[in-house]
Amino acid sequence: MHPSRSGRGARGGRRAVLATAALALSLSMALDGIAAAGTADREAAAGPVVTRAALAPDLVAGRGATVAFDEQEAENATTDGTVVGPDRTPYTLPSEASGRSAVRLTAGQYVEFVLPRDANALTVRYSIPDAPGGGGITAPLDISVDGRHRRTMTLTSQYSWLYNQYPFTNDPRADLLHPDWWITECACVPAATTPAPEITKPFRPTHFYDEQRLHLDRTFEAGDRVRLSVPAGSPAAWTVIDLLDTELVAPPHVERGGVNVLAFGADATGRRDAAPAIERAIALARRTDRPVYLPPGTFRVDRHILVDDVTVVGAGNWHTVLKGRQVTLAEPAPDGSRHTGVGLYGRSAAEGGSRNVHLSGFAVEGDVRERIDSDQVNAIGGAMSDSTIDGLYLHRTKVGLWFDGPMRNVKVTDNVITDQIADALNFHTGVTDSLVHDNFIRNTGDDGLAMWSDGTADARNTFSRNTVQSPTLANGIAIYGGEDNTVSGNLVADPVREGSGLHAGARFGAEPFTGTLRFTDNTTVRAGTLDLNWRIGLGALWFYALDGSIDADVRVTGDHYLDSTHNAIMLVSEYGVKDRHGIPAVHFKDIRVDGTGNSVLSARTKGSATFENVDARNVGAVGVNNCGSFNFPATGAEFALTDRGDNDGGWLAPWLLPNTITCDDRPPVVAPPAPSTW
Repeated sequence: MHPSRSGRGARGGRRAVLATAALALSLSMALDGIAAAGTADREAAAGPVVTRAALAPDLVAGRGATVAFDEQEAENATTDGTVVGPDRTPYTLPSEASGRSAVRLTAGQYVEFVLPRDANALTVRYSIPDAPGGGGITAPLDISVDGRHRRTMTLTSQYSWLYNQYPFTNDPRADLLHPDWWITECACVPAATTPAPEITKPFRPTHFYDEQRLHLDRTFEAGDRVRLSVPAGSPAAWTVIDLLDTELVAPPHVERGGVNVLAFGADATGRRDAAPAIERAIALARRTDRPVYLPPGTFRVDRHILVDDVTVVGAGNWHTVLKGRQVTLAEPAPDGSRHTGVGLYGRSAAEGGSRNVHLSGFAVEGDVRERIDSDQVNAIGGAMSDSTIDGLYLHRTKVGLWFDGPMRNVKVTDNVITDQIADALNFHTGVTDSLVHDNFIRNTGDDGLAMWSDGTADARNTFSRNTVQSPTLANGIAIYGGEDNTVSGNLVADPVREGSGLHAGARFGAEPFTGTLRFTDNTTVRAGTLDLNWRIGLGALWFYALDGSIDADVRVTGDHYLDSTHNAIMLVSEYGVKDRHGIPAVHFKDIRVDGTGNSVLSARTKGSATFENVDARNVGAVGVNNCGSFNFPATGAEFALTDRGDNDGGWLAPWLLPNTITCDDRPPVVAPPAPSTW
């Protein structure tokens, strides 16, 4: 999560989301759709180019989620549009695109993909402009296969385009939300500056992209050509296509013996409120120990449905949709919520929580268009012990799954979570013995996956084999305190700002790190972003000792850090606490670093690390940027390094050991070549 945070409540507006003055020049580029670079009549390579996180699949084999779809980047397809990017500068359209490039179309232009396998469904990730006063527009996109079978998708920007300082606004004309915060645009506190600085509007546009799914009326064959075209007369001045996912969706699942919600009057057309009928079905299912069945259809649900000791099964997340409108409450709820919306919630932990909840095979389509930290407008929430959430598609809610513990033994598997205003999933407060595995996450407005030990430690949890792409704020995967937690086999790509790929932070008032902390066999790509507050480059893996030291048994084994914008690894403490908090010992083994804009390791804290079989190539600066805790004693930096052997690539040269000061606060970036097979 971002330093000011979401969920039930904010984590405290500790610092502003800051940018450089130079970035303000890019605002009009993002709004007007001016291309950073382009190629007219671009021809694709022979056959489809299937990627994973915009990489060749063999570079990430065995890591990340196993998904049913094939990803194709628009910049690899045939188009008469213009390629935008690559560019990693925040507040620009390419920076939030998968792989940091996309294709810009105007009326009459197209991008065309070749199906790599038979498919009957597709997902388009796109961006279109906001309305001049905010609130979004709609625009058509024509879809045809081999010049026939035309369908029209209605794109919308109603769920994208946020502006300004945290927690953001939908109004591009708004004045600064926090004029008493220091901002980099003027290197000042605007409210305390005379004369007052002129702030360009719209200020800091972000969260540009959305996605839509379309289930086709037939199955098309491998080799068929799918063309996305902007029709003449489109109200959108431009349409940016980031990627196309295609898949073969199975027929609807039928739950034999299930309690069918249609029998209780649920409307499968989405016109009438289905929540009461679903609740009646749940009541009977609990009495008779049977599952609830949600058949194919769209069921309107505009509030939370309580689930406890019940199984709810859909026909598949392409077939069954719970779709809700955001509803303004007459007065705030006891938890501070000003709105409600579609969601399945366990009982609160204070009420004992829910148990034995099993949810599978349906979609939750929300209606969240702004970030209000006090609102409970998440797809899945509350406390659910001894429970499973499997095979869901969670879209356009605030947080996909926000669990307020204490609770234990929840398994979250095989879900797709996209276009969230905040996190995809957060284990908040005392979640233990739980698993998050094989989930695909794209376009979160905060951490993709997080454990936040707020008041009570999260313990013995595992985040494994998940894919997290393009978080527009904060980190791909973040661990805030806790005991004996593991992050393994994940793929994290393209974090944009105020965070990085993998993060361990003693911050937000979290309980200390104790026991073990494991990062094992993960891959990051295009991480290691520029922190816009500090104006320094982070690491693809980032340790941050703010509220206390990170004093656990920390082991990083088998990770791959590819094409890191700045550093592969960073260990840091805030300057104001640098002599009180540190990172005593981290052990790195069997690591590969392929490409850094700066160093393999940036140390900006006191502590130590060991390295064994850490191989690096295409390193843009000195292998170790060692500032220690910035006291610069004659004895060397306060951060010590131990070479345990087999560290190849020359990055850990003998002259750097054990603690040579090599501090360069803001070294120039040397863009590395694209990653390749090791």
